[in-house]
Amino acid sequence: MSVSYRQPGVVLTDRRFTVPLDHADPTGETIELYAREAVASDKADQDLPWLVYLQGGPGGKADRFVGRPAWFGRALKEYRVLLLDQRGTGASTPANRQTLPLRGGPAEQADYLAHFRADAIVRDCEAIRPQVTGGAPWTVLGQSFGGFCTVAYLSLAPEGLSAALITGGLPSLDAHADDVYRAAYPRIERKVVAHYARYPQDVERARRIADHLLTHDVVLPNGYRLTVEAFQSLGIMLGGGEGSHRLHFLLEDAFVRTANGHELSDAFQEQAQGLLSYAGRPLYALVHEAIYGQDARPTDWSAERVRAEFPRFDAAKALAGDEPLLFTGESIHPWMFDCDPALRPLRETAELLAARTDWTPLYDPARLAANEVPAAAAVYHDDMYVDTAHALTTARAIRGLRTWVTDEFEHDGVRAGGPRVLDRLLALARDEA
Repeated sequence: MSVSYRQPGVVLTDRRFTVPLDHADPTGETIELYAREAVASDKADQDLPWLVYLQGGPGGKADRFVGRPAWFGRALKEYRVLLLDQRGTGASTPANRQTLPLRGGPAEQADYLAHFRADAIVRDCEAIRPQVTGGAPWTVLGQSFGGFCTVAYLSLAPEGLSAALITGGLPSLDAHADDVYRAAYPRIERKVVAHYARYPQDVERARRIADHLLTHDVVLPNGYRLTVEAFQSLGIMLGGGEGSHRLHFLLEDAFVRTANGHELSDAFQEQAQGLLSYAGRPLYALVHEAIYGQDARPTDWSAERVRAEFPRFDAAKALAGDEPLLFTGESIHPWMFDCDPALRPLRETAELLAARTDWTPLYDPARLAANEVPAAAAVYHDDMYVDTAHALTTARAIRGLRTWVTDEFEHDGVRAGGPRVLDRLLALARDEA
């Protein structure tokens, strides 16, 4: 039963759907999906076209907006919006350390999670679309991993789309995870160098924290073991528009003087655990590298292996000399499943996924080359999360896709840029720009 309620300027309706776990076996096991329908209060009785929003991730639930902020307000001017919690996230049959043991042991859990990639998310959308739109195609807006899903949508079911809009989420069509991370580490280093140029005092602050972690066993209040590698991973913030500033504020008050000497402050530890924990989005850690699997090659902890090719990221070596500590980001490593209490019970499951060799292709280059769906993509110059060269190569491979390449925003531009970003994409897709 659907339940509707109001917020300022918007009418919301909770909707639930039942879909197959494995769309290749439509009569088999099912899972439940949750989505929030939204329509502007003054248009609630109008017959509007639909826009479905696919959140970034993997493992990210749809935004819980209050009112009509950012791109959401612009979309509500002409669409009914469906904010979908992708399978395994939010209220859509969540997959985490509490629920996955219901599947059985690690092998059963890994087999289950193999159904939580972009192709399954697209099939979910197609399964629920007739119930939502009455069969009419809809516009999809895909942010980051949601953009990966959108490209999969154009490959698998373009008949379901009236338009495809992508923000910071054009994937390589054929790159192995190793290729993705070999492109990523130099890009991450550039972001760190830019951060230190903005906040030169952070060079010594980061080195001091790293040195403390190399010589002390630090366990955060939630049980997270804060190693130097975990501290470096806070560089994931540098991919967002305000990330450099947020990292600076985190570092500036890291230590407090105590009876036992200088220690990491409670305030620093509280913030760090919130930034590092995957309790709220464990799928990001579990299937992050699997989103790049498209053939018989295992991903095999790609980010960890490839990191060894970039010794400048070695904290001990940096501290032994006078080099600045390099942060990392947008990568998952096996040690995370030892440090994070939300991931520890899932370590063996993650190992099995990393070793898996039966991944199937997510994209259809021939179908993309013949694309007829109006499509537009925002490509952020030197995006830390998605390689710009890979994105532009894919853009050229999708017939009719129009791009807006900009350095005005970082990876979260659809949120920071709000209506302007959506306006630009809609104009490009409609050939009005």
